[in-house]
Amino acid sequence: MLALAEQYPASSLPLVVGLTGGIASGKSQVSSLFQSLGVQVIDADLIARACVAPGTAGLQTLIDHFGPDILNDQAELDRRALRQRIFADPRQRKQLESLLHPLIRQAMLEQARQLQTEPYLLFVIPLLTETGQRDLVDRVLLVDCQEQTQKQRLMTRDGLSADLAERMIASQASRAQRRQIADDILDNDDAAALATLPQQVAQLHACYLRLGAQQREQTNAANKMR
Repeated sequence: MLALAEQYPASSLPLVVGLTGGIASGKSQVSSLFQSLGVQVIDADLIARACVAPGTAGLQTLIDHFGPDILNDQAELDRRALRQRIFADPRQRKQLESLLHPLIRQAMLEQARQLQTEPYLLFVIPLLTETGQRDLVDRVLLVDCQEQTQKQRLMTRDGLSADLAERMIASQASRAQRRQIADDILDNDDAAALATLPQQVAQLHACYLRLGAQQREQTNAANKMR
């Protein structure tokens, strides 16, 4: 976890689990289950919203770059309009990511600094694979489902056309790429898998508590030898 280690003393770093997955894979549901077990969750999507709230420097940066037509009648970011725009133009999507991701990363690290005594933290980072932020976490937990399942959920949940849903899925890392970096995988492809999620999360929670305690012990022992 190089980025955290560079900023904060090693003795105060908890285990950080990075929760990721493709769009509409069920990350929010899984993070809510961890949260119900008392785990501190730091969600990149929620931080992204705060970074572009009305009156923020982040929102002004987007207006300066993309123009005022990305705002709605309440002078708030029109997320649907911006989403359709950037997924129609990969170049603009990359520009948006380059503007927002540094702000989001720094805010996540600042929140982590306030939670250094926790047994472990859950970082929810949808684009963990795409943005090369593996160094931000100790362990990767993937919420996995087939692309056809993602497409159907996007069309049902967000009212998207099949074409836009497919382009959104295609803009992200492939299922194989996400699985390649995962340490743990939660299947969330159908109703049967959904029914077992609470049990799977409880088992992972117990595992992460053990790993977090082991990491803390090892770090404390190493610091005593310095």
